[in-house]
Amino acid sequence: ASAASAAGGGGGVAEELHKLDLRVGRVLKVERHSEADSLYVEEVDLGEPTGPRRVVSGLVKYMTAEALLGRRVVLLANTKPSKLKGVESQAMLLCAFAADGSAVELVEPPPGAPLGERVVFDGHDAPPEKQLNPRKKLWDRLQPEMNTAPDGTARFQQLPFSTPHGPCKCASIAGGAIK
Repeated sequence: ASAASAAGGGGGVAEELHKLDLRVGRVLKVERHSEADSLYVEEVDLGEPTGPRRVVSGLVKYMTAEALLGRRVVLLANTKPSKLKGVESQAMLLCAFAADGSAVELVEPPPGAPLGERVVFDGHDAPPEKQLNPRKKLWDRLQPEMNTAPDGTARFQQLPFSTPHGPCKCASIAGGAIK
């Protein structure tokens, strides 16, 4: 068995983990969506020469715009751009949700991880897909096994979300779901 299998990440849908392009970003701007009270529209710097990306997230009921502004985050960067209430979202911000629904926290990269750095899983670091095919629903198949460890480390099964600078974590949610 491979190291990935021994760590709880082998076989089945886990073989497609490398297709996710998870990246380190920083939230530069946050404003309420003009057409939807529950949505924020954020500008997020992924260190790309094309400039910041627009991200639409449903985090209004979980955190203030001030709590998001300036934060370092982990994003799924290769989703197909899609419009939410008329505004195109070019990535997906990842958060940890407490099992009982009582709290939501950002998944944060480790200190020192530069903007744009790829977040990978041990044994699953082949190049990602340029853009995920929405018809294949890869995120929908992988997400149910995304979770937080007792120390808040973001994981797929038992495999941590990792950069060369260390694992990605949330502040305090243990045993939560990553969405």
